[in-house]
Amino acid sequence: MDDKDKNNIKDVKWQDVSDGKGEIIFKSSRRKRIRSSFKILVIIIISAVIGGISGAYIVNNKYQSMDYNQWNQFDNSSEKNVSNAPKSSITKVAETVGPAVVGISKKAQGFFGVEDVESGSGIIFDVNGYIVTNNHVIKGADKVTVKLSNGKILEAKVIGTDPRSDLAVIKVEAKNLPVAKFGDSSKVRVGDKAVAIGNPLGEEFAGSVTSGIISALNRKIQYGGAIYKVLQTDAAINPGNSGGALCNEYGEVIGINSLKIGSEKNVEGMGFAIAINEAKSIIKSLMEKGKVSRPYLGIYGQSVISEKNNVQGVYVNEVIDGSGAKAAGIQVGDVVIELDNKKINRFEDLAEILDNHKIGDAISCKIWRNGKTLNKNIILSEMKDSDR
Repeated sequence: MDDKDKNNIKDVKWQDVSDGKGEIIFKSSRRKRIRSSFKILVIIIISAVIGGISGAYIVNNKYQSMDYNQWNQFDNSSEKNVSNAPKSSITKVAETVGPAVVGISKKAQGFFGVEDVESGSGIIFDVNGYIVTNNHVIKGADKVTVKLSNGKILEAKVIGTDPRSDLAVIKVEAKNLPVAKFGDSSKVRVGDKAVAIGNPLGEEFAGSVTSGIISALNRKIQYGGAIYKVLQTDAAINPGNSGGALCNEYGEVIGINSLKIGSEKNVEGMGFAIAINEAKSIIKSLMEKGKVSRPYLGIYGQSVISEKNNVQGVYVNEVIDGSGAKAAGIQVGDVVIELDNKKINRFEDLAEILDNHKIGDAISCKIWRNGKTLNKNIILSEMKDSDR
């Protein structure tokens, strides 16, 4: 058989299917490959199952050998880390001052009897139950109640009020109360940490703590006809915070939260507190006398500027009988242009100058009257309750 014949035989083996052998040989090879693949897949699955069971058995035996203390240490590790973590200054302030900050409710007679009409905050500063708050918090109240940090509610007695400073002192019948320590607001600097504690929006949020910084010192804010020297902070102060504490990072009260530029001006992050150094003497006077004795000129007036006469000062609308101004000969229509050798530009300047004097002091006053400048010497008298 030559090479040509051999090639023909090979061709017949793979291509000639007249007897069906070629087709049978092809199908047999295909089935063998399928069976081999299936065997490999089964081996892989069995190996995976055996490996999983073995791993679970090893892990189970290992952790079953751990004693209870090991498990307890593992489960409570995060809790222990939190409890052992050093306290922040804000946390310390909240724990120190928080118990001395109370909620105050002003009640008035309504259609259905005595009803809550306003709420605010207060600071216990004496163990015998003396509390300082804002005057507007209790103004016009028929009844005042105080809610202590432990939830106990007590009726309070009004000891004294001072509308000009917006401060008031009330008292509850209780002893050994937690008290807050007053600091020194003259040492406060812009950028110092500030922590506000109070009851914003009422008792539901009692004891709320917010923090920020001191944004400005000795801000002069006009409110209700008076001028306040206040600390400015970006710590959140909302309605209900009034009368609460503004503290430094050492847990000392440096201010009494009082004013907030409201939503009508769409301003956020500007809260105000009466500096504690301004409040100390007022609080003492309210405890001792029930009021604050202040000197005054004895006039009512308004700020004026006359370009025609080149005059700027306070135009006198009324002179109070029995006052130092009346005794000195001040008349309606006069314009006060200088007081205590300081130029007067607006009515608020008078109060700022008088704050540096006491009752009985003699003070120089320069007035403009009908085109002439006159010098007067006024003896400062005490402001009467009816003139406050």
